[in-house]
Amino acid sequence: MTDDNQTLREVGEFAVIDRLVAGRRQPDSVLIGPGDDAAVITAPDGRVVISTDMLVQDRHFRRDWSTPHEIGRKAIAQNAADIEAMGARTTAFVVGLGAAADTPARDLQQLSDGLWDEAERAGAAGIVGGDLVSSPLWVVSVTVFGDLAGRAAVTRGGAQAGDIVAVAGHLGSSAAGFELHRAGLIDCEDLRRRHRAPEPPYGQGKAAALAGATAMTDVSDGLLADLGHIAAASGVRIEVTSAALGPDREALAGAAERLGVDPLGWVLGGGEDHALAACFPGAPPAGWRVIGTVSEPGPAGPDVLVDGRRWTGSAGWESFN
Repeated sequence: MTDDNQTLREVGEFAVIDRLVAGRRQPDSVLIGPGDDAAVITAPDGRVVISTDMLVQDRHFRRDWSTPHEIGRKAIAQNAADIEAMGARTTAFVVGLGAAADTPARDLQQLSDGLWDEAERAGAAGIVGGDLVSSPLWVVSVTVFGDLAGRAAVTRGGAQAGDIVAVAGHLGSSAAGFELHRAGLIDCEDLRRRHRAPEPPYGQGKAAALAGATAMTDVSDGLLADLGHIAAASGVRIEVTSAALGPDREALAGAAERLGVDPLGWVLGGGEDHALAACFPGAPPAGWRVIGTVSEPGPAGPDVLVDGRRWTGSAGWESFN
Protein backbone atom coordinates (compact mmCIF):
# COMPACT_ATOMS: atom_id res chain seq x y z
CA MET A 1 0.00 0.00 0.00
CA THR A 2 1.15 3.55 -0.75
CA ASP A 3 0.09 6.85 0.77
CA ASP A 4 -1.03 9.32 -1.90
CA ASN A 5 -0.06 12.17 0.43
CA GLN A 6 3.61 11.17 0.67
CA THR A 7 6.16 13.68 -0.59
CA LEU A 8 9.20 12.98 -2.74
CA ARG A 9 11.37 13.30 0.36
CA GLU A 10 9.31 10.67 2.19
CA VAL A 11 9.21 8.21 -0.69
CA GLY A 12 12.82 8.66 -1.83
CA GLU A 13 14.33 9.16 -5.28
CA PHE A 14 14.66 5.54 -6.38
CA ALA A 15 11.29 4.47 -5.03
CA VAL A 16 9.66 7.35 -6.89
CA ILE A 17 11.39 6.31 -10.11
CA ASP A 18 10.27 2.72 -9.58
CA ARG A 19 6.68 3.93 -9.27
CA LEU A 20 6.91 6.05 -12.42
CA VAL A 21 8.20 3.25 -14.63
CA ALA A 22 6.20 0.36 -13.19
CA GLY A 23 3.82 -1.28 -15.63
CA ARG A 24 4.81 0.81 -18.64
CA ARG A 25 4.91 -1.03 -21.97
CA GLN A 26 7.80 -0.11 -24.23
CA PRO A 27 7.54 -0.33 -28.04
CA ASP A 28 9.57 -2.86 -30.03
CA SER A 29 12.16 -0.18 -30.86
CA VAL A 30 13.32 -0.19 -27.21
CA LEU A 31 15.81 -2.97 -26.51
CA ILE A 32 16.72 -1.83 -22.97
CA GLY A 33 14.49 0.62 -21.13
CA PRO A 34 14.61 2.27 -17.69
CA GLY A 35 16.47 0.51 -14.91
CA ASP A 36 20.03 0.35 -16.24
CA ASP A 37 22.76 2.96 -16.65
CA ALA A 38 21.52 3.80 -20.14
CA ALA A 39 18.81 2.77 -22.56
CA VAL A 40 19.29 1.02 -25.89
CA ILE A 41 16.98 1.75 -28.81
CA THR A 42 17.09 0.55 -32.39
CA ALA A 43 18.12 2.80 -35.28
CA PRO A 44 16.85 0.88 -38.31
CA ASP A 45 17.51 3.76 -40.71
CA GLY A 46 21.15 4.05 -39.61
CA ARG A 47 20.51 7.68 -38.67
CA VAL A 48 18.88 9.14 -35.56
CA VAL A 49 16.93 12.40 -35.46
CA ILE A 50 17.40 14.13 -32.07
CA SER A 51 15.96 17.24 -30.45
CA THR A 52 15.71 18.57 -26.91
CA ASP A 53 13.66 21.20 -25.12
CA MET A 54 12.92 22.39 -21.58
CA LEU A 55 9.92 23.63 -19.65
CA VAL A 56 10.51 25.81 -16.60
CA GLN A 57 7.77 26.52 -14.06
CA ASP A 58 6.39 30.08 -14.19
CA ARG A 59 8.16 30.67 -17.50
CA HIS A 60 6.64 27.99 -19.72
CA PHE A 61 3.77 26.77 -17.53
CA ARG A 62 1.97 27.72 -14.35
CA ARG A 63 0.96 25.09 -11.85
CA ASP A 64 -2.14 27.06 -10.87
CA TRP A 65 -3.32 26.84 -14.49
CA SER A 66 -2.10 23.41 -15.59
CA THR A 67 -2.51 19.99 -14.03
CA PRO A 68 0.59 17.79 -13.75
CA HIS A 69 -0.92 15.61 -16.49
CA GLU A 70 -1.18 18.61 -18.85
CA ILE A 71 2.39 19.66 -18.09
CA GLY A 72 3.56 16.18 -19.03
CA ARG A 73 1.60 16.26 -22.27
CA LYS A 74 2.99 19.68 -23.18
CA ALA A 75 6.58 18.61 -22.53
CA ILE A 76 6.26 15.65 -24.90
CA ALA A 77 4.23 17.51 -27.54
CA GLN A 78 6.71 20.33 -28.03
CA ASN A 79 9.54 17.86 -28.54
CA ALA A 80 7.63 15.45 -30.75
CA ALA A 81 6.65 18.36 -33.02
CA ASP A 82 10.34 19.00 -33.76
CA ILE A 83 10.73 15.42 -35.00
CA GLU A 84 7.56 15.77 -37.09
CA ALA A 85 9.04 18.93 -38.65
CA MET A 86 11.98 16.90 -39.99
CA GLY A 87 9.62 14.45 -41.67
CA ALA A 88 10.45 11.72 -39.15
CA ARG A 89 8.51 9.69 -36.58
CA THR A 90 9.24 9.66 -32.86
CA THR A 91 10.77 6.49 -31.41
CA ALA A 92 11.81 7.32 -27.82
CA PHE A 93 12.02 10.03 -25.17
CA VAL A 94 14.39 10.69 -22.25
CA VAL A 95 12.96 12.93 -19.52
CA GLY A 96 14.79 14.87 -16.80
CA LEU A 97 12.70 16.34 -13.99
CA GLY A 98 13.52 18.77 -11.20
CA ALA A 99 11.03 19.22 -8.35
CA ALA A 100 11.04 20.28 -4.72
CA ALA A 101 11.41 17.61 -2.03
CA ASP A 102 8.00 18.46 -0.55
CA THR A 103 6.22 17.84 -3.88
CA PRO A 104 3.48 15.21 -3.43
CA ALA A 105 4.58 11.97 -5.09
CA ARG A 106 1.13 11.68 -6.67
CA ASP A 107 1.84 14.87 -8.68
CA LEU A 108 4.82 13.20 -10.33
CA GLN A 109 2.73 10.12 -11.03
CA GLN A 110 0.18 12.31 -12.80
CA LEU A 111 2.97 14.08 -14.70
CA SER A 112 4.33 10.70 -15.78
CA ASP A 113 0.88 9.63 -16.94
CA GLY A 114 0.70 12.79 -19.07
CA LEU A 115 4.13 12.11 -20.56
CA TRP A 116 3.15 8.58 -21.50
CA ASP A 117 -0.28 9.53 -22.84
CA GLU A 118 1.22 12.12 -25.20
CA ALA A 119 4.05 9.78 -26.23
CA GLU A 120 1.36 7.32 -27.31
CA ARG A 121 -0.39 10.04 -29.32
CA ALA A 122 2.91 11.02 -30.93
CA GLY A 123 3.36 7.59 -32.45
CA ALA A 124 3.57 4.90 -29.78
CA ALA A 125 7.05 6.01 -28.68
CA GLY A 126 8.48 4.99 -25.31
CA ILE A 127 10.00 6.94 -22.44
CA VAL A 128 13.22 5.02 -22.02
CA GLY A 129 14.99 6.83 -19.18
CA GLY A 130 15.81 10.11 -17.53
CA ASP A 131 16.76 11.71 -14.22
CA LEU A 132 15.08 13.08 -11.11
CA VAL A 133 16.68 15.88 -9.06
CA SER A 134 15.75 18.36 -6.35
CA SER A 135 14.84 21.84 -7.61
CA PRO A 136 13.00 24.81 -6.07
CA LEU A 137 10.74 24.95 -9.16
CA TRP A 138 9.54 22.29 -11.54
CA VAL A 139 11.81 21.86 -14.56
CA VAL A 140 11.00 19.29 -17.25
CA SER A 141 13.72 18.57 -19.81
CA VAL A 142 12.96 16.19 -22.67
CA THR A 143 15.20 14.70 -25.35
CA VAL A 144 13.40 12.98 -28.22
CA PHE A 145 14.69 10.51 -30.80
CA GLY A 146 13.22 9.89 -34.24
CA ASP A 147 13.56 7.75 -37.34
CA LEU A 148 13.43 8.85 -41.00
CA ALA A 149 12.71 5.38 -42.45
CA GLY A 150 15.18 5.97 -45.27
CA ARG A 151 13.81 9.35 -46.33
CA ALA A 152 15.84 12.54 -46.53
CA ALA A 153 15.28 14.93 -43.64
CA VAL A 154 13.15 17.94 -44.50
CA THR A 155 15.14 20.95 -43.30
CA ARG A 156 14.41 24.66 -43.21
CA GLY A 157 16.82 25.32 -46.04
CA GLY A 158 15.19 23.86 -49.16
CA ALA A 159 12.39 26.28 -50.06
CA GLN A 160 12.50 27.57 -53.63
CA ALA A 161 10.85 30.40 -55.53
CA GLY A 162 7.56 29.13 -56.94
CA ASP A 163 6.76 26.92 -53.93
CA ILE A 164 3.53 27.33 -52.04
CA VAL A 165 3.42 27.70 -48.24
CA ALA A 166 0.97 25.59 -46.25
CA VAL A 167 0.22 24.80 -42.61
CA ALA A 168 -1.25 21.89 -40.67
CA GLY A 169 -2.67 22.26 -37.16
CA HIS A 170 -3.95 25.14 -35.05
CA LEU A 171 -2.62 28.70 -35.28
CA GLY A 172 -3.01 31.20 -32.47
CA SER A 173 -4.93 28.90 -30.11
CA SER A 174 -2.24 28.73 -27.44
CA ALA A 175 -1.71 32.50 -27.47
CA ALA A 176 -5.46 33.07 -27.16
CA GLY A 177 -5.65 30.55 -24.34
CA PHE A 178 -2.79 32.23 -22.54
CA GLU A 179 -4.48 35.63 -22.69
CA LEU A 180 -7.78 34.14 -21.49
CA HIS A 181 -6.01 32.56 -18.53
CA ARG A 182 -4.14 35.78 -17.77
CA ALA A 183 -7.40 37.76 -17.85
CA GLY A 184 -9.05 35.27 -15.51
CA LEU A 185 -11.74 34.36 -18.05
CA ILE A 186 -13.14 30.85 -17.78
CA ASP A 187 -14.97 30.61 -21.12
CA CYS A 188 -13.46 29.37 -24.42
CA GLU A 189 -12.16 26.30 -22.58
CA ASP A 190 -10.98 24.63 -25.80
CA LEU A 191 -8.50 27.49 -26.36
CA ARG A 192 -7.40 27.53 -22.74
CA ARG A 193 -6.85 23.77 -22.93
CA ARG A 194 -4.73 24.09 -26.08
CA HIS A 195 -2.46 26.49 -24.25
CA ARG A 196 -2.03 24.03 -21.39
CA ALA A 197 -1.65 20.97 -23.67
CA PRO A 198 -1.01 21.77 -27.36
CA GLU A 199 -2.15 19.43 -30.12
CA PRO A 200 0.50 18.93 -32.84
CA PRO A 201 -0.80 17.42 -36.10
CA TYR A 202 0.89 14.07 -35.58
CA GLY A 203 1.61 12.19 -38.80
CA GLN A 204 1.53 15.28 -40.99
CA GLY A 205 5.30 15.66 -40.95
CA LYS A 206 5.71 12.31 -42.65
CA ALA A 207 2.82 13.11 -45.00
CA ALA A 208 4.54 16.37 -45.98
CA ALA A 209 7.84 14.60 -46.60
CA LEU A 210 6.17 11.99 -48.80
CA ALA A 211 4.43 14.80 -50.71
CA GLY A 212 7.80 16.38 -51.54
CA ALA A 213 7.99 19.21 -49.01
CA THR A 214 11.09 21.30 -49.72
CA ALA A 215 11.26 22.92 -46.26
CA MET A 216 9.38 22.54 -42.99
CA THR A 217 9.32 23.84 -39.43
CA ASP A 218 7.43 23.43 -36.18
CA VAL A 219 5.44 26.57 -35.33
CA SER A 220 6.71 26.92 -31.77
CA ASP A 221 7.73 30.58 -31.55
CA GLY A 222 5.08 32.06 -33.86
CA LEU A 223 4.09 31.64 -37.51
CA LEU A 224 6.03 34.65 -38.82
CA ALA A 225 9.06 33.98 -36.63
CA ASP A 226 9.27 30.37 -37.76
CA LEU A 227 8.60 31.14 -41.41
CA GLY A 228 11.40 33.68 -41.01
CA HIS A 229 13.73 30.82 -40.14
CA ILE A 230 12.78 29.08 -43.40
CA ALA A 231 13.20 32.29 -45.39
CA ALA A 232 16.66 32.93 -43.90
CA ALA A 233 17.86 29.33 -44.28
CA SER A 234 16.53 29.06 -47.85
CA GLY A 235 17.44 32.57 -49.03
CA VAL A 236 13.88 33.36 -50.17
CA ARG A 237 10.98 35.70 -49.57
CA ILE A 238 7.80 34.22 -48.11
CA GLU A 239 4.54 36.06 -48.70
CA VAL A 240 1.58 35.21 -46.47
CA THR A 241 -1.98 36.18 -47.40
CA SER A 242 -4.12 37.19 -44.43
CA ALA A 243 -7.30 36.17 -46.28
CA ALA A 244 -6.03 32.58 -46.31
CA LEU A 245 -5.88 32.74 -42.52
CA GLY A 246 -9.59 33.55 -42.27
CA PRO A 247 -10.54 30.18 -40.72
CA ASP A 248 -7.84 30.59 -38.06
CA ARG A 249 -9.05 34.09 -37.19
CA GLU A 250 -12.66 32.91 -37.10
CA ALA A 251 -11.78 30.11 -34.66
CA LEU A 252 -10.41 32.74 -32.28
CA ALA A 253 -13.09 35.39 -32.85
CA GLY A 254 -15.03 34.73 -29.64
CA ALA A 255 -11.95 35.02 -27.44
CA ALA A 256 -10.72 38.07 -29.35
CA GLU A 257 -14.06 39.81 -28.87
CA ARG A 258 -13.97 39.07 -25.14
CA LEU A 259 -10.49 40.60 -24.89
CA GLY A 260 -10.96 43.42 -27.40
CA VAL A 261 -8.14 42.44 -29.75
CA ASP A 262 -7.64 41.48 -33.40
CA PRO A 263 -7.14 37.69 -33.54
CA LEU A 264 -4.75 38.08 -36.49
CA GLY A 265 -2.02 39.01 -34.01
CA TRP A 266 -2.41 35.64 -32.29
CA VAL A 267 -2.43 33.78 -35.60
CA LEU A 268 0.73 35.46 -36.90
CA GLY A 269 2.70 35.91 -33.69
CA GLY A 270 1.36 33.39 -31.19
CA GLY A 271 3.63 30.49 -30.38
CA GLU A 272 3.35 27.09 -28.70
CA ASP A 273 0.64 25.68 -30.97
CA HIS A 274 3.20 23.33 -32.51
CA ALA A 275 1.47 23.38 -35.85
CA LEU A 276 3.64 22.59 -38.89
CA ALA A 277 4.47 25.00 -41.70
CA ALA A 278 6.01 23.74 -44.92
CA CYS A 279 6.80 24.68 -48.50
CA PHE A 280 5.73 22.48 -51.42
CA PRO A 281 6.49 22.57 -55.17
CA GLY A 282 2.87 21.59 -55.83
CA ALA A 283 -0.38 21.00 -53.99
CA PRO A 284 0.04 20.00 -50.33
CA PRO A 285 -1.33 16.71 -48.98
CA ALA A 286 -4.68 16.32 -47.25
CA GLY A 287 -4.78 18.03 -43.86
CA TRP A 288 -2.73 21.02 -45.04
CA ARG A 289 -4.04 24.43 -46.11
CA VAL A 290 -2.27 26.94 -48.37
CA ILE A 291 -1.49 30.33 -46.79
CA GLY A 292 1.12 31.87 -49.07
CA THR A 293 3.87 31.63 -51.67
CA VAL A 294 7.65 31.62 -51.97
CA SER A 295 9.51 34.03 -54.25
CA GLU A 296 13.00 35.36 -54.86
CA PRO A 297 14.21 37.71 -52.11
CA GLY A 298 13.91 41.46 -52.55
CA PRO A 299 16.70 44.05 -52.18
CA ALA A 300 16.62 43.67 -48.39
CA GLY A 301 17.27 39.95 -48.62
CA PRO A 302 15.23 37.04 -47.27
CA ASP A 303 12.12 38.09 -45.38
CA VAL A 304 8.47 37.36 -44.66
CA LEU A 305 5.65 39.66 -45.79
CA VAL A 306 1.96 39.74 -44.93
CA ASP A 307 -0.23 41.01 -47.77
CA GLY A 308 2.88 42.48 -49.38
CA ARG A 309 4.07 44.37 -46.29
CA ARG A 310 6.25 43.72 -43.29
CA TRP A 311 4.21 42.88 -40.20
CA THR A 312 4.60 45.55 -37.51
CA GLY A 313 3.21 43.49 -34.65
CA SER A 314 4.91 40.75 -32.70
CA ALA A 315 6.37 38.04 -34.91
CA GLY A 316 6.75 35.52 -32.09
CA TRP A 317 8.34 34.38 -28.85
CA GLU A 318 11.79 35.48 -27.64
CA SER A 319 13.23 33.38 -24.80
CA PHE A 320 15.11 36.25 -23.13
CA ASN A 321 12.48 38.99 -23.42
